[in-house]
Amino acid sequence: MNTSEQRKRSATVTGAGSGLGRDIALGLATKGYRVFGTAMSPEEIADLKKASDGAVILTVCDITNEAAVKAWADQVANQTDGRIDLLISNAGILTPGPLEVLPLSAIRREFDVNVFGALAVVNSFLPALRKARGRIVQVSTMTATLPFPFNGPSGASKAAFDALAAVYRAELKPFGIDVVLAVAGNMRTGGPAKTADALKRTADRMTPEQRELYGKAFDTFATTLNNMQSSGLDSVSAARRVIELAEQVPAPSRGAVGADAEKILRFVHESSDAEQDAMRLQVVGLA
Repeated sequence: MNTSEQRKRSATVTGAGSGLGRDIALGLATKGYRVFGTAMSPEEIADLKKASDGAVILTVCDITNEAAVKAWADQVANQTDGRIDLLISNAGILTPGPLEVLPLSAIRREFDVNVFGALAVVNSFLPALRKARGRIVQVSTMTATLPFPFNGPSGASKAAFDALAAVYRAELKPFGIDVVLAVAGNMRTGGPAKTADALKRTADRMTPEQRELYGKAFDTFATTLNNMQSSGLDSVSAARRVIELAEQVPAPSRGAVGADAEKILRFVHESSDAEQDAMRLQVVGLA
């Protein structure tokens, strides 16, 4: 990453008000970056301002609102001489459930956040990244590489953006902008409680017929996923790894965040479709 000794490096982090994004923002601030990010509420803004001694500046911004994203990017650019060294695209949501059961509106919402929202953020910051010859780090997930049953919208939406990241990497290469995928495994980031709530909502919405078809398997999946997330990589360590990928020279095209993600990436690279089908069932307790 090309930076100048005369100015402080600048970074933006989406979803910085809580969980992994919060720890990434704090970690970057500790390393001397000027950090800007998105939050969901004024309470998150106040919390992180206090925790970072004012080094992290958050803005309430819905990344699915393209006009709001552009306004935020302009606001940040005005405070950084139009230059951004690092963009960490972290914001995302999870919509678990059988594909036959989930409302299409819920799946569209996941793509709206995880794909179109992320696109809006990247495109809005490209002028500032181009000026700094900066780097984009997209927080992805191992389920984009090995999609799990009952987790289809998450795996599919992240896989879609993984493909877009590869295209960005090619299109932005002439401008000196690196694009890195941080492939996350299970993490204890505040997300498990949200995941447990989402799993319960899906189960509660099932009709008797849907429960008959999917109830037992989905309950097993929910129990396994809750246990996996509760025992995953702690948030601070995960954030440290994402920052390591953000600063690694030369830039990797992708890197695992957590031993489980590293194992899955290696497994997919080396195994057949039949072996992957068996593994995706085994991982979530359905084999």
